[in-house]
Amino acid sequence: MSTSKHINKICCTVFMLVLLVTFLFTQAEKLGVQAVSSKGGYASRLFDTSTVHTIDIVMDDWDDFIKNCTDKEYVLCTLIIDDEVYKNAAIRAKGNTSLSSVDAYGNDRYSFKIEFDHYDSGNTYHGLDKLCLNNIIQDNTYMKDYLSYQMMRSFGVDAPLCSYSYITVNGEDWGLYLAVEGIEDAFLQRSYGNDYGALYKPDSMDMGGGRGNDMPFDMEKRPPDSFGPDKKMSPDAGTPMGSDDVSLLYTDDEYESYSNILENAKTTVSDSDKSRLIRSLKQLNEGNAIDTVVNIDEVIRYFVVHNFVLNFDSYTGSMLHNYYLYEKDGMLSMIPWDYNLAFGGFLSESDAVTLINYPIDTPVSGGTIESRPMLAWIFNNDTYTELYHQYFSDFITEYFENDYIYDLIDDTKELIDPFVEKDPTSFCTYEEFENGVSVLKEFCMLRAQSISRQLSGTIPATSAGQAMNVSALIDDNDINIAAMGSMESAMPPGQFQRPD
Repeated sequence: MSTSKHINKICCTVFMLVLLVTFLFTQAEKLGVQAVSSKGGYASRLFDTSTVHTIDIVMDDWDDFIKNCTDKEYVLCTLIIDDEVYKNAAIRAKGNTSLSSVDAYGNDRYSFKIEFDHYDSGNTYHGLDKLCLNNIIQDNTYMKDYLSYQMMRSFGVDAPLCSYSYITVNGEDWGLYLAVEGIEDAFLQRSYGNDYGALYKPDSMDMGGGRGNDMPFDMEKRPPDSFGPDKKMSPDAGTPMGSDDVSLLYTDDEYESYSNILENAKTTVSDSDKSRLIRSLKQLNEGNAIDTVVNIDEVIRYFVVHNFVLNFDSYTGSMLHNYYLYEKDGMLSMIPWDYNLAFGGFLSESDAVTLINYPIDTPVSGGTIESRPMLAWIFNNDTYTELYHQYFSDFITEYFENDYIYDLIDDTKELIDPFVEKDPTSFCTYEEFENGVSVLKEFCMLRAQSISRQLSGTIPATSAGQAMNVSALIDDNDINIAAMGSMESAMPPGQFQRPD
């Protein structure tokens, strides 16, 4: 009888423990406990930045796939990632302008998009659903995307993970690529948890827009104001190529007025989601209670890094694309994307003095600050402008005065150097790579010096102020910006000239 009582007590205790464990398991996220699961495992595997990873693409009909890459149709393949085999993956070419550039240049080195879950929704790479393999076109440094994402993430911006991967095809060398986490479900879950909000990739289908959402790029639609007298892109182009909604301008409450946002949603959105986004855009444009519709801290941090690296193939340039818009409970923030033309690469034909000293308080090329409401609020309020300046000062101190960025460049070069040297499909020579990295370090040093002086007031921080005080600018026109890689560096002659 005594034994029976003990057994009953033990059973009751075990039952209560099971109930407690079940409760903790189901309520863990609310209690602040981060679940450990395979869904987050990819971050410490493929995106370990201390090594160059290996990805072998196994496919019987590779030559046929490459021949039809511009169709951007998914094809079945097997991937061997760091000796782990992933069958039934889907691969297609990625990009639009870069895609046509590769095709026009007669080079088969396309960027690729991998969907692990394309044929089977349960397939992932340790939880990763989408992977981009960037071909590092127009970037002789091999580092522009990589450095930009690293700085964004370490400065407090939600940015994609990335790492270098040496690609082989059926065991044969193909080239050094940058593996980038796709901005889709896995990224959202990693960054914001299971209860994440809505994600959009605003992009217009006219005037060269739509490139990031697989829409056609039409050079004929570029407005005349986008070109200088030499028929090249003008850094002061006054006509943006995107639409009002991609600029995040509020026009009215009709869904169709925001088709270039809503139709490019990367998550499933309801009518209530759409209406909430439009209300946030309206409040953003009106400038009322900005802190209730914008993630103040993160967006300022985003623009600090973004405006340092001078990526005009973006929201602050005439193309008006290459960013993601994240919304949760009416709060908006920006997610960075596509920085291969950063560090002045989009406007590389401009003189080095202009780019080194590009004003941090008027950072838009091809438009006005007022036409970019997600940026304008920073300069329409003294408190936010001061915070922007403070964050810029912190950024310069942390990354440049302490040599962080220079050490990162040196370490990255040492890591990838042997892979660049043997890269059989590279868009540049090894000597051009070495020169590009050298110019990148010098450009970063001079850019940091100029911004420090802009913050102190010895160099004007606006374009109007600089025009009136040219003698104050850091003058080093010996730097060849295009040596780092540019919009024209991987193009046949005349590819980016204005058609007559």
